[in-house]
Amino acid sequence: MQTKTYAGISEEFSKLETAKIVLIPVPYDGTSTWQKGADKGPDAFLDASENMELYDIETETEVYKQGVYLADAVTENSSPESMVDAVHQATKNYIKKNKFVTIFGGEHSISIGTIRAFNEMYPSLTVLQLDAHADLRKEYEGSKCNHACALYEASQTTNLIQVGIRSMDIIETTVMDKERTYFAHEMALDDTWMDTAVDQMTENVFITIDLDVFDPSIMPSTGTPEPGGLLWYETLEFLKQVFTEKNVVGFDIVELCPNKNEKSSDFLAAKLYYKMLSYKFENDEAEDDYDNAFNTLKEKNNSSKYNEDDEY
Repeated sequence: MQTKTYAGISEEFSKLETAKIVLIPVPYDGTSTWQKGADKGPDAFLDASENMELYDIETETEVYKQGVYLADAVTENSSPESMVDAVHQATKNYIKKNKFVTIFGGEHSISIGTIRAFNEMYPSLTVLQLDAHADLRKEYEGSKCNHACALYEASQTTNLIQVGIRSMDIIETTVMDKERTYFAHEMALDDTWMDTAVDQMTENVFITIDLDVFDPSIMPSTGTPEPGGLLWYETLEFLKQVFTEKNVVGFDIVELCPNKNEKSSDFLAAKLYYKMLSYKFENDEAEDDYDNAFNTLKEKNNSSKYNEDDEY
């Protein structure tokens, strides 16, 4: 990574020992099938972050003062499987250090590792996926760690809720839970989808955002843009509701495919990341202790989608 600290913040707020937040870059683009360049996403995101105002008007906060540690990038790329293992291990290590762990990719296959780590550490986990694509293939092009398979494992082991979907293969219909899938064309006509989706979530929520969930009119620099996506303020409205009503335990953002002639996408990704942190820590003072409340008694490898006895 070219940047020494996230958003150019001072060393005072970027030390691992005192930071509440960890940011792990994963510059990986080993399985994408159309436009390449997602491996350049983390650097473009960090560069844009350095040029961003750090006072959030909406929440009236400066969330960077909670402390943001920029971890060493996960650069394992010998195989998709090795990359997933490396991401899984790095993510899990920082969860165990009692940090709010965030990850910036890279293509969406990195999320197999991030979700696996959170699912092992938090009981009855909901995975909230914002994405244009279902990503539910069990295997693609000879690998179960392909970007087209990014959410298959989560569909089997967590309470997966998919939002913004507008592109998929027919085989994915055999895996998809349509009761927990919010198709973009239906969302456009339904004023209640946000409340319904939140009601389906368990208490602990991990968010994975593929930037192609946004409409290409505001987010053109992504590997596989799809028309008919979400816009900025409706996305923030939904995310704020999730952060307010649920315990968001971490998140990742993927699929920024930077274009040197189009910087607005880089900046959108930077603002989105900072907004999500602002929502998470809106009511926390910088000097307050942080407890990420992971399962300290045992590492939990959830085998079912969710605990049917939970009330939510």
